[in-house]
Amino acid sequence: MKLRLVGASRGALWVRQGFRVFFRQPLAFTALFFLFMFAAFVVVTLPWVGGLAMLAMLPVVTLGFMIATRESLLGRFPLPGVFIAPFRHGREHTRSLLILGVAYALASLAVMSLADWLDGGSVSALQESMARGEATREMMDDPRVQSGLMLRLVLTVPLSLLFWHAPALIHWGGATPAKAVFFSAVACWRNKWAFLVYALTWSVIVGLFGVVATLFFSLLSAPQLVSLAAFPAALMFSTVFYVSLYFTFVDCFEPASVAADNRE
Repeated sequence: MKLRLVGASRGALWVRQGFRVFFRQPLAFTALFFLFMFAAFVVVTLPWVGGLAMLAMLPVVTLGFMIATRESLLGRFPLPGVFIAPFRHGREHTRSLLILGVAYALASLAVMSLADWLDGGSVSALQESMARGEATREMMDDPRVQSGLMLRLVLTVPLSLLFWHAPALIHWGGATPAKAVFFSAVACWRNKWAFLVYALTWSVIVGLFGVVATLFFSLLSAPQLVSLAAFPAALMFSTVFYVSLYFTFVDCFEPASVAADNRE
């Protein structure tokens, strides 16, 4: 695998490419996202291991969306089989993906445990109150909760970048789990400005939608409809985010099997 260094502006392009591919086949990609959410709901309800199993499946889910994006670029209709396609490449390949998933789940659990310890469990207490329907505005505005949420963001971002390219490096590059995580971290660091622009672009899009939606429904004297409009928007943005992951990979690496894909 050959590492590519890209300019900061590529981060905005990744987002644009994600929207472009999504709107080619919006129903297909939305259906894949609903399937993922349904599977996650079923898995997380499993006793004892549900949460850990849900975290372990995330690397394969991101790889499935990358495969779906590639299928769309090649003029094919992405089907749910993209989520099991990674396991059709032999026992060693499957073993590497399973090891990666378990490693991600354990690392995520460690990060969440560390965050709970550092913030005194304030965020976990809020989540439990929300589950019981007992959360109040005062609880959400608690400075400990706000700092706890920020702490989780600070700890989660580096973990995500460690595993960002790892599933694709195993699938298309034949890397071992350890090498995949290492080269994922190197690629993200070497292209950090592109990833910063990528994150900022998503922040601007989501923020702009919130402002426009609020102004629009306020002019219609129906501000309560903002939350109603937020659901389909969040669904679309989440799906497009997963679609755009493929472009972050093919821009940072040059695997032979993906070299024929379209780039701008």
